[in-house]
This record gives sequence, structure tokens and C-alpha cells, in this order.
Amino acid sequence: MSYNFKNKKIIISAGASGIGWATAKECLEKGAKVFVCDVDKKSINKLKKNPLNNKRLFSFHCDASNESDVINFFKEIKKKTQKIDALINNVGVAGPTGTMDKLKTKDWEQTLKINVISHFIFSKLAIPMLKKNKGGSVVNLSSTAGIFGFPLRSPYSASKWAVVGMTKTLAMELGKFKIRVNAICPGTVKGDRMGRVIRDKAKFLKISKKAVESEFVSMTSLNTWVYEKDIGKMCCYLISDESSRISGQVVGVDGNTLRMH
Repeated sequence: MSYNFKNKKIIISAGASGIGWATAKECLEKGAKVFVCDVDKKSINKLKKNPLNNKRLFSFHCDASNESDVINFFKEIKKKTQKIDALINNVGVAGPTGTMDKLKTKDWEQTLKINVISHFIFSKLAIPMLKKNKGGSVVNLSSTAGIFGFPLRSPYSASKWAVVGMTKTLAMELGKFKIRVNAICPGTVKGDRMGRVIRDKAKFLKISKKAVESEFVSMTSLNTWVYEKDIGKMCCYLISDESSRISGQVVGVDGNTLRMH
């Protein structure tokens, strides 16, 4: 489906690589102005060499777990615009792997800080800009781990359930301002982050990475990986005018996950 995003202004957290960049590319191809931030300086520096840099692509180094960094990111955005059409809360970490009795409190806290608190901070700062726009859209990245239990990944699962709850609550709060809020639950997304998850699980269980890969794929009825561009395309749909009656929803892009163990 083709959308015209000309004149739309979109913020994407953790937008310099992976799902974030796949989404940014989709938005740019449709004519949007895209503001991305990322903690990875190397990825941000790469974006600064993009032909669209400082034209329709604006990229900034930012640690999403640091509120001061995020505030400064929004200050930079406001030098370009006072209004936005969409916020895509993509930032997240996989968190530690292990049974709950073996995990460290600091690892739990860091996972929640990035996967939940950062979504709150970005949303809090974006809402006034969405209100000035007289409407818009927020898309939060949750996970299939946000609708299932996920053995060995308790902090990650807890954080993604929290994102679903935040999404539904925020949709209720912002509906009267014509601001829609939805969540996407990606499944097993082929990429670097999932590669690290597979490696850590294989190490913990003392089995091969290939065995873990096969296990993840077998958890879906379609027996398939999901790809970053699949998530990017769904993000575009949910911030487009075509989805103007969709809010408070949790959308799976996961090959129909049947279980998480």
C-alpha cells in the first residue's frame, strides 16, 4: 500500500539501525521529514552521510535511558518544528537471559528503564507537539513477549507487557485530542538483537545456536522469521491516514506466535 507522507513530521527513537532504520527508510520513501535518535554514535555518523541528511532526515546522538539527553533531543527538534504527526517508540533492549532467581536487580532495572521509562519520557515530550498538530499517532514497540510469558527472559517480558498497558491507557487519555496510540508486537525478528538473544540462550542451555533458531521459528504457525521491513511497513500503516479509526490496539507482526517456550 502506498502512502503520501509529504509534510508529515515523524520522530523515531533508536532509529539509526534495525527496526528503527527500516521504519525511517519507509517513512522517508513516502516523503516524510524524519527525526531519529540513537545511542550508537557510529550509526548516527553513518546517517549524517545520507543524501537526505539535514533535508528530510535529522539524526542525533541520544541515550534514551538518560532523560536529559532526550530533553535535548526534543530541543533540537523544536528548532525545526513545533508540531509533529507521529512518534514511534522503538527503543528497547533484550535484557538478561536466565531464570529469575539468577538475575541481578540492576539488570532488571536497566531493562525496565530503557523498555518502559524511555517510552514514557518520549511520549511525555511528544504529546504537546502532537496536540499542537491537532492530532497524530503514537506507535509503541512491544513484543510477542508482551502477550505471552517468556521463560528465561522475565524482565524483557515484564517490560513489554508494561508497554501494552501503557498503550491502552494512553489511547484512552489522548483520544479526545485526535491522537491515536497503538502497539506493535513483533515476533522473532531476523537481525543483530535476535542474534544476541539466540547466542545467550544457546549458551545458557548449553545447546547449539542452530537448535535455538529452529525452536524460535517453530513457535509460529507460519514457521517463519519476521523481518525488520515488516515492522517498518506496519508502523507506516498505523501512522497513516488509512488507519484513522484504529487506536488502543495491539497488533502482532509475528507469523502467528503460538507459544514462547
